[in-house]
Amino acid sequence: MAASTDHPQILPERLIAATITGSWALWLVGGLYIAGPVLGWTLAVLVVRAWYFGPALPEEETGLAIGFTVKLWPAGMAAMLVILLLGHANFSLGTAQTIKSAVGWAKGWALIALFPLAGAALPIRGEVIYRAVCQLGKQTLILLPLFLAAPFIGLPETLWVSPLKILGGSGDEYFAAVLYTLEPGVGTPRWQFYAPWSPAAGMIAVIHLICALEEKDLRWKLTGIAAGLAVALLSQSRLALVALAVIWPLAWGASRLNRAGTWFAGVPVLVLGSWFAPALIAFAEQAQADFAGARADSTRVRATLGRIAIERWQNEAWWFGHGIVERGPHLVEYMPIGSHHSWYGLLFVKGFAGLLALAVPMGATVLTCISAAMRDRAGRTALAMALVYALYSFGENLEVLTYLCWPALVLIGVGMRKAQR
Repeated sequence: MAASTDHPQILPERLIAATITGSWALWLVGGLYIAGPVLGWTLAVLVVRAWYFGPALPEEETGLAIGFTVKLWPAGMAAMLVILLLGHANFSLGTAQTIKSAVGWAKGWALIALFPLAGAALPIRGEVIYRAVCQLGKQTLILLPLFLAAPFIGLPETLWVSPLKILGGSGDEYFAAVLYTLEPGVGTPRWQFYAPWSPAAGMIAVIHLICALEEKDLRWKLTGIAAGLAVALLSQSRLALVALAVIWPLAWGASRLNRAGTWFAGVPVLVLGSWFAPALIAFAEQAQADFAGARADSTRVRATLGRIAIERWQNEAWWFGHGIVERGPHLVEYMPIGSHHSWYGLLFVKGFAGLLALAVPMGATVLTCISAAMRDRAGRTALAMALVYALYSFGENLEVLTYLCWPALVLIGVGMRKAQR
């Protein structure tokens, strides 16, 4: 009897499924920040094993050839490490700080290369990830009443901070079990679930919702969609709402670019668009103003952090950056310079060379995934995930969230692998 397509069959699939479905348990003990890097490097070891011992392994465990675009990610993230070392040497940051930053690279930027590599080099099936995400969604829906009631029945915002924080991390938020937060100046509750902050929960919700849309079993699909929508809405993330509105339609449209009917249907849309261009531009400007005004203080802080990052990058460390993150002044509530924006953060910490190290593989991946989307559903999913990462690079620091958002990277690798084959 053939095994179910959504049931884990090989070790990498079992590890991935167990990590996803165990997210709530890991969150409770403060282990999520550790589980992501451990899984990423474990999958890397399995890739090396599959390539090196391939002839001696069962056929379903042998390593697969990877395409040029997938190779760009290890090259780019290895360049990040070299740039990091150069930045530390330029500012004489010392051996201890260099080692600490290298460990941070292994828990952040390196994972952005390792997970797509695993998805492309190992015979991991997207169906396993879709089902595991929907199973996690069921757990989320079960716990949802507790989170919703917590601020109204007197439960504390933070249950506890795990002692596992001694193993490293940028702050307690990565190891804290937080039920809810209160919006500053307003006092209304906001939820972040198992993410370190609410907008990050929105990013995870978008990724999981895309996975749920690909699930074939209707009951699990509806469960995953309901959980994804609930997390996205309760996180109150503006960027998540934008992502939900545009990413899947863009991926769906790109998957049909090789069909003549798509181009014929596009002609009247372009004609109508040209007629109503002034009204559409005015609408877009008003939407942008409403988006920024929804949280004016947050928008101001983000913009100021970006300006500080650009000015100091241009004047102090153009090629290789400052090497480390620095806290901003009181004007930006002491938030790290360049935070909330991967490109500003890269320019400040790793300079123009660091920006290229991410931009080249990301741009190539989006283009490759557009081609892959026209071939099969896995390619379409890969494109949607690549667009999520591209969009959120303007609102988050991607490397610090990879420990949670890694399923998207694995699916990017799976989609590119299938397109190549």
